[in-house]
Amino acid sequence: MTAAAPAPSAPEPQPDAPAAPERDVRMTIWEHLEELRRRVIKAAAGVLLATIVAWFFRTQILAWLVTPYQQTWLKKFDKPLVLQTLAPADAFLGYLELSLLAGVIASAPVIFYQLWSFISPGLYRKEKRLIVPFVLSSTVLFLSGVAFAYYVAFPFTFNYFLSLLGEVRQGVELTQIVTLEFFLDFASRFLLAFGAVFELPLFIAFLVLANIVTPRQLLRFGRWATVLAFVLGAIVTPGPEVTSQIAVSAALIGLYFLSIPLAYLLKPRAQPADAAASDSTKT
Repeated sequence: MTAAAPAPSAPEPQPDAPAAPERDVRMTIWEHLEELRRRVIKAAAGVLLATIVAWFFRTQILAWLVTPYQQTWLKKFDKPLVLQTLAPADAFLGYLELSLLAGVIASAPVIFYQLWSFISPGLYRKEKRLIVPFVLSSTVLFLSGVAFAYYVAFPFTFNYFLSLLGEVRQGVELTQIVTLEFFLDFASRFLLAFGAVFELPLFIAFLVLANIVTPRQLLRFGRWATVLAFVLGAIVTPGPEVTSQIAVSAALIGLYFLSIPLAYLLKPRAQPADAAASDSTKT
């Protein structure tokens, strides 16, 4: 009589492995492009809706946007500011550009959400949970940059530019004709540029999550970041006004060093297998 073969033992439970990112499910280049197209369309729809709403408040938005320049103009020339148009359609095109600018700023949460949704398939499940902090922080940083440009950078920039006007010599005066088109072009670039610059902490956070830089490297680079901030502040704010240069440079320095504790919080933790391997190499 033969003995029954022992039943195979159940496999021992393996320690939980880190969840793999969804990018292990390969997507073709055409699928990536299709996903990008869908996200761009949704973001554009949000901008379009906000632009339509802003169109109905175009005069109030223009009155608000031109206030820093108007205040500086009155101090310099003590006469009303006149925004001129040079063609029949200039007023319409100017208001359309202004409404689009307001639409982009107002729909910033939608834009950042679609951006995160596009890159999220390549992230780990733990990182996907950062969608709310990402959208919230990116929106707050962007709007903070816009507010900084309007309330801090605009006044001293306009003050310096208008200080260059005046009498060159007897009988020759340097003056300025303010057109709606050029004012809106300048203001739009200025606001959007500062909004993008204020995304610096978020950009550094992505570099830390991707293991491209470490918090220690950011801390060691701090002195050079300070020097670069003052150089950039001098470029952005030309003129003899030291206070304006310090204001811009201090904002950049603050943003950089604000990202360092954030980098320590987001620094990827070493897996137990990696830690064991490093201990074995030391012994």
